[in-house]
Amino acid sequence: MSAAKKLAREYELVYIMRPTIGPSEAKKVSDRVVELLDKYGARLTRVDQWGKRRLAYAIQRHTRGQFVYVRYVGFSDVVAEIERNLRNLDEVIRYQTVRLEGLYDLEALEVDPAEIEFHELEAGADDEDDEPSFEERLGMRERPRAEAADAASGEAELGAPGDIEGDDGEGADASGAEEEA
Repeated sequence: MSAAKKLAREYELVYIMRPTIGPSEAKKVSDRVVELLDKYGARLTRVDQWGKRRLAYAIQRHTRGQFVYVRYVGFSDVVAEIERNLRNLDEVIRYQTVRLEGLYDLEALEVDPAEIEFHELEAGADDEDDEPSFEERLGMRERPRAEAADAASGEAELGAPGDIEGDDGEGADASGAEEEA
């Protein structure tokens, strides 16, 4: 009698890392995922790094995150182990695994090597959308604005009520308002 072949399922994993993560920390997470897949006999079939994106709601005080999409074929034991490891990594703020339809023979599965490469993160791509600092979140310090926003707000301030045409701007401060009152 021959032993029956055990067929594996396909899974999708999306994990979100802190937006301030460096390339070396991101590589640590991806290496850990690949190591676990190898250890449990699973096969990586696709990797997409979606980059820094805005979150629907704040997670651990972060409004943005580095998204990574991973598709693999394996057994349920690898899913539990990957999720346990992602839960314990400080770099990862959220993850989700979804089982897809279909059964696969791991030995007969063919994968394009270009589809399973983790690329290095690009640092500083979204400077204007960086996370606010602790002081900025508490309102203790104003967040620096872009030059275009400064120009637009400056134009709006010129047309404020109480401004005198031809005024050089020195008489429109708070101390002048107190003297009139």
